[in-house]
Amino acid sequence: MSKGGGARPQPGKKGRGAASRRSSGTPKRAPAPRQKRPAAPAVDPTPAPVEPGTFALGAIPGATPGRWIDVWKDRMPHVELSLVPLTVADQRAALVAGDVDAAIVRLPIEREGLHLIPLYDEVPVVVSASDSHLTAADELELSDLVGEVVITPLDDVLGIQVSGAVAPRFAPPADTAEAIATVATGVGIVIVPMSLARLHHRKDTEYRPLRDGPSSSVAFAWVTDDASPHVETFVGIVRGRTANSSRG
Repeated sequence: MSKGGGARPQPGKKGRGAASRRSSGTPKRAPAPRQKRPAAPAVDPTPAPVEPGTFALGAIPGATPGRWIDVWKDRMPHVELSLVPLTVADQRAALVAGDVDAAIVRLPIEREGLHLIPLYDEVPVVVSASDSHLTAADELELSDLVGEVVITPLDDVLGIQVSGAVAPRFAPPADTAEAIATVATGVGIVIVPMSLARLHHRKDTEYRPLRDGPSSSVAFAWVTDDASPHVETFVGIVRGRTANSSRG
């Protein structure tokens, strides 16, 4: 017997009091069942394909569509734009035949079957050799050209008749570039829209505005029955619409 007169609990056995205290505590609540979240819809990691394509823009000599082309490249990077040079003589045929989707054209042009947006009017200028007496003036009038040899190239777009001018003694040049090259030698003058004078500018030539000469109008054109999204987009760019415009 141990001292103290009480039975000593055997090692490894717990006393009743501990068990009683544990069992008298508040019973634990069973955890609420977890609700399953609805499965997320499957996402295709492959982006939707972008419709590729091309857009052919015709342009007559002297046209400068660079700013519109820059907007197109920013707005339609997936559609390649090709710039197609046109002569005034074949500008309508290229549109009707579908060789180009739209074009910057020089008026007049047969309007049947075409939509046209007027763009600007060009001032006519007189191109002469750089040492010509005509360069002494800042501007010229038709009366200043009396007695001058006026060269009219086969691709002339003004159709101007200068009263008192002298007709050349040689065949008309094939185009404006050849006419200006002839003028550079000191033979005659040529009257063209300012953009063509700038396009074919040479160090040995000068040009002066012809104040009372006929202007030349430039327009944007496309065929009436072509309502393709690419044409509508370029029309929107020409009209100055933003990318967020509902009409392109």
